[in-house]
Amino acid sequence: MSDDFDDLNKLADALKSAPAAPDSTRKTANIAAAMDNFDQIEKNFQGSSAEPRPTLETPRTGAFFFGVAKMLDTLTSRAAMATTTAIVAVGFTFYVVMPQMDARQGLKISTPEITTAHPVPRPEPTPVLVPAPEPEGIIMPRVEEMPADDGRALAGLAAAEPAPADMMITSAPAVRSIVAQDGFASYSDQAIPATPDTEAFANEEANPLKITTEEPVSTFSIDVDTAAYSVVRSSLMRGMLPPEAAVRIEEMVNYFPYRYAGPEGEHPFQPTVSVMDTPWNDGTQLVHIAIQGEMPAIADRPALNLVFLIDTSGSMASTNKLPLLKQSFRLMLSQLRPEDQISIVTYAGSAGQVLEPTSASETGAIMDALNQLDAGGSTAGQAGLQQAYSVAEAMSEDGEVSRIILATDGDFNVGISNPDALKDYISDKRDTGVYLSVLGFGRGNLDDATMQALAQNGNGTASYIDTLSEAQKVLVDQLSGALFPIANDVKIQVEFNPAMIAEYRLIGYETRALAREDFNNDLVDAGEIGAGHSVTAIYEITPVGSDAIMSDALRYQAAPASDGSGELGFLKLRYKTPGEDISTLIEVPIVSGMGAASEDARFATAIAGFGQLLRENKYLNGWSYADAIALAQTNKGEDAFGYRAEAVTLMRLAQSLSGE
Repeated sequence: MSDDFDDLNKLADALKSAPAAPDSTRKTANIAAAMDNFDQIEKNFQGSSAEPRPTLETPRTGAFFFGVAKMLDTLTSRAAMATTTAIVAVGFTFYVVMPQMDARQGLKISTPEITTAHPVPRPEPTPVLVPAPEPEGIIMPRVEEMPADDGRALAGLAAAEPAPADMMITSAPAVRSIVAQDGFASYSDQAIPATPDTEAFANEEANPLKITTEEPVSTFSIDVDTAAYSVVRSSLMRGMLPPEAAVRIEEMVNYFPYRYAGPEGEHPFQPTVSVMDTPWNDGTQLVHIAIQGEMPAIADRPALNLVFLIDTSGSMASTNKLPLLKQSFRLMLSQLRPEDQISIVTYAGSAGQVLEPTSASETGAIMDALNQLDAGGSTAGQAGLQQAYSVAEAMSEDGEVSRIILATDGDFNVGISNPDALKDYISDKRDTGVYLSVLGFGRGNLDDATMQALAQNGNGTASYIDTLSEAQKVLVDQLSGALFPIANDVKIQVEFNPAMIAEYRLIGYETRALAREDFNNDLVDAGEIGAGHSVTAIYEITPVGSDAIMSDALRYQAAPASDGSGELGFLKLRYKTPGEDISTLIEVPIVSGMGAASEDARFATAIAGFGQLLRENKYLNGWSYADAIALAQTNKGEDAFGYRAEAVTLMRLAQSLSGE
């Protein structure tokens, strides 16, 4: 064992002995010799002293390991080997475990730099692009922002601040670069700009409070569209509150089926009026106007001529657009009869007919034509509309219903693309007797304004299909209402009695407002009611003498005298029987305490309150999402398809996202 320490003992004895006296001459000579030797060795290794470069003995990334190897060669005894092995182990662990880490760039190992008199320029790293697609609509946090506790993160997700629309990843994938340099690789995520949000919604400022003595008459067109509710649902399910412009309250209220009293007389629909207390204001009341259309027997339906006008432009490539559209139309085919005919027209850069008029019973041929459609190119909407109207007019025969069903994201960019120009074009085509309905698909570039211009002026309806379940509702469960009109150009006018009502406001229908004189003008277009459709309109009224009156009485105007009728107002409706040009009038007086506050009426009120919370709540007096949830939950009633339960879920999501 003593042999193992001989070298160390000799070294210890040498250290104990007195040091030799310094010899300056010898020192100078030794330094000069050492420098000559160093220059010669460098020249041999480098090939040229003018171009220094790393070598096997002095690599850029291996100086530490080279030193360890030299030490092992020099110290060869077992004890020395044990000691140095431990040192190497510690050094290696430190070197491997303690690299420099960057959350966005990946792993980077810090290496010593070689300082020379003649540095060599390093080549720029060459990026190798590797596609790393992210799921659509998902916001990916940076590594350093990831919470340590997944449970807490998930628990707080619902209450988190909604992400701005411009932070959402739409269709562009992320790209990760592998940067190779000095023999090592590191990752670098390159940001690719997300697809810009170009959505446009048709809406107006919320209806203002009206003073009855100044403006006692309110006139508007009915609206059975449901697109706004589906857009609201789509936004909330994506974890964000909907844009205020996307919230059209009447479309949210009219999304749901109601069990209103059906017609019993000569008219194709029956109006029912009820007056009830306002849940968000003790000093006001609500006038709930309900219209229920008749449902003819299936056997009595006229034959249908349907032209599927399908947008196959590049913007329709997403899975929630053209693929969902194909699945939706497949559901619809099962509800048609052999005497119904189908034709398909598509448009992208240009328009073309891909299926001649074909019996609805030939589902194989129809589905083959649908399944061959692919998305690509620009959006020549004008050309598509022109060809679709031409095909529909050629298919029409007396007693039949001809309708174009336009399926699009509304992104017209070739031909007519301005909503006002489209309105004029469709208005001219309306006289042919061909109806135009619109099905909207997808988000991100949804042009709701264009869709509304088309549907409102084409005697049709607008729906938004965001799921296959919604396609089932629109194209299967409510197919008759969507395709078979029972009344055209339906208008509502209410005159309020200034002796009884001080103020009023119409909740919703901002885009359907009409001038007072338009009510009696049969040339002015209005909405249609389909078979089995129900329509709801709600006014909030403030009785004379109520503490809730918001405007002061005028100094120089006398208070209106009572007429003794006790009427709160007078309801008038006009409609045309399909195919006729002269309208029919219906009149109903509105009196205090009229009708019963049914479960349906209270649920519709909850949805109207929900819409106001999403859009503008200055008239709600602190009424909250919790109040809307309680009112809707209490009045869900029979909910065969779960639509009302879903509405409560959406209210709860909005409550969390709003931070209430």
